[in-house]
Amino acid sequence: MLNGLRVLVVEDDPSVATDISDLIERAEGEVIGPVGSLREARQTVKADQAIDAAVLDVSLGDGDVTPVLESLRARNVGVVVYTGSAGLPSGVGERHPDIAVLQKPVQPGRLVGEIQRACRSPNT
Repeated sequence: MLNGLRVLVVEDDPSVATDISDLIERAEGEVIGPVGSLREARQTVKADQAIDAAVLDVSLGDGDVTPVLESLRARNVGVVVYTGSAGLPSGVGERHPDIAVLQKPVQPGRLVGEIQRACRSPNT
């Protein structure tokens, strides 16, 4: 289903990060990470130019994921936000109305489907 797509997972809850990573691998994707902090996510995005998609939690222990999201979008990387909070930080949704925002938990097939969709049209 994901056919070797390289998917960055940014999630600070280790059990959720493991679940997402396992799901991506079962869908034949390659997991980058998972990473659990804003600092680590920024370093990963800076160092790895071959990211096809990302699943991002909004609220991390050291800040919100907006800088990482903006950097990925500037590189035309498909993004799916997977969060337990109310949604995207103020202004982000207005700048990127096409980003799928999924409230935890969702059915595994839905998350995989949104990753596929985000890769087909990352910045439409």
